[in-house]
Amino acid sequence: NSPNKDITSTTSENVSATRQLQEQLNTIANTYTNIPKVAVDGIYGEATQEAVRQFQKIFNLPQTGVVDYPTWYKISAIYVALTKIAELQ
Repeated sequence: NSPNKDITSTTSENVSATRQLQEQLNTIANTYTNIPKVAVDGIYGEATQEAVRQFQKIFNLPQTGVVDYPTWYKISAIYVALTKIAELQ
């Protein structure tokens, strides 16, 4: 999935990308509790936008609620780091 794609529409590819984003945000929210947990429903709605904004705030990114390349990259990096730590424990 291209990180510069608009995942807010409801094509099946976008629903899948949004679900992946929501799952990753929820995993990150286990550690960074200011990020609200969201339903993993594949819908890029207000709750997902707010979770993205909180993530962006914590990691000093522009708080747009939009998953641009820097936000996608940072979410992926933090998710991988946290899941690797969990595997070690």
